[in-house]
Amino acid sequence: MEIKFYNTMERQVTPFSSIVPGKVGMYTCGPTVYNFAHIGNFRAYMFEDVLRRTLEFFGYQVKQVMNLTDVDDKTIRDSRAAGVPLRDFTAKYKQAFFEDLKALNIQPAAVYPAATEHIPQMIKLIGVLMDKGFGYQAEDKSIYFSIDKFPAYGRLARIDRDNQRAGVRICTDEYAKDSVADFALWKAWDEKDGDVWWESPWGRGRPGWHIECSAMSSEYLGDAFDIHTGGVDNMFPHHEDEIAQSEAASGKKWVNCWMHCEHLMLNGEKMSKSLGNFYTLRDLVAKGWSGREIRWVLIGAHYRKKLNFTMDALAQARETLGRFDEFFARLREVTAAGDGSEIADDVAAARDEFAAAMADDLNISEALAAMFDLQRTSNRLADAGGLSHDGAAAVLAAYREFDRVIGCLDVDSEKKKDEIPAEVAALAEARSAARKAKDFAESDRLRGEIAKLGFAVEDAPGGAFRLKKL
Repeated sequence: MEIKFYNTMERQVTPFSSIVPGKVGMYTCGPTVYNFAHIGNFRAYMFEDVLRRTLEFFGYQVKQVMNLTDVDDKTIRDSRAAGVPLRDFTAKYKQAFFEDLKALNIQPAAVYPAATEHIPQMIKLIGVLMDKGFGYQAEDKSIYFSIDKFPAYGRLARIDRDNQRAGVRICTDEYAKDSVADFALWKAWDEKDGDVWWESPWGRGRPGWHIECSAMSSEYLGDAFDIHTGGVDNMFPHHEDEIAQSEAASGKKWVNCWMHCEHLMLNGEKMSKSLGNFYTLRDLVAKGWSGREIRWVLIGAHYRKKLNFTMDALAQARETLGRFDEFFARLREVTAAGDGSEIADDVAAARDEFAAAMADDLNISEALAAMFDLQRTSNRLADAGGLSHDGAAAVLAAYREFDRVIGCLDVDSEKKKDEIPAEVAALAEARSAARKAKDFAESDRLRGEIAKLGFAVEDAPGGAFRLKKL
């Protein structure tokens, strides 16, 4: 099956093919570890996880590299304010990040390179840029990349780089440069950096943010690789600057496919630390929500569309996943004889529809629709007594395949069943008898009594029923 992704550079959905057949090199922009990541950040990491899972679903071997930015203006500022050495300060948030990834069932990357552990690689790359004439040393002794020497700059976002950078993108701590568009490769030491510095051929200092990703990606994926991802806010200036310095150094195309996800909204507003309207994963867990429920919400919209995060969405996720749990438990209990042919065509269709949807630029809505359709069909067949043990096993196998991508279905997890009190069971039997006698007024009254005790009755064809805790 042909896989197609929206390539930001091409501005269209294009067929995907890897540089090395069967293998994919993928670089994903990771967290700046100066605080706990919020769920807006995890929207991007979840998109990248689904992307990687989809590639593996179709048989690719994926080498994913995700950087950890543990030295920049924010990490230095906050570590000094806390009176804690930079390494110790960022260690806390690195550990928290990995705990959050595990809670959300995000598969670990092959490598998590930390910026502070790759300073020699950055100095080497800056040296190459200096030797080729793309870098220069300014009055403040910092090293800058000369945009005017790289005429292809601006391909990704199609922006007026001079106006954009002159407006809001220039850091106030940068000194006079040859051009307002130029960006720092190496920042000369300043007293606000305290004891955070490294020696270099250009003097004591620290790397600029953009050079970190270029150096670390080439260290683990080479000078050209398949996919680079991030949020739309990374497109400019970060990804533009990465492209400029990487391609200027190597002289070759750096990344074949660029993929960006849209923002997460909180009750209709963009979620961000700067606005103060955000939840961390820990905030939501403290409110009683599980990692799988949060994951379900975060994967629920196409990655190129804004996703509105609400408490109602979490409640719906809990209900939906609960119904799947009951569904899988029901399938495991089917014992009727048969070869599974009664559901075989439906299973095959659902598999094909799911795969086709994910191959079409990660069309998660259509993929979930295929899952829901198979769930409804299987339940109807089971209600009518027409589902065999082999058929149920085939349906379970299909959902195990789906969950390779979805990552929160828990198909084989044995959930503790709600114990049905004897009083509730007796009322349910009485209600069933009333329905058979066509005494619907009494049936409705008994349903109400059952609801008062915290249970709902779900009717099935033939007079059968199921009790479910509310």
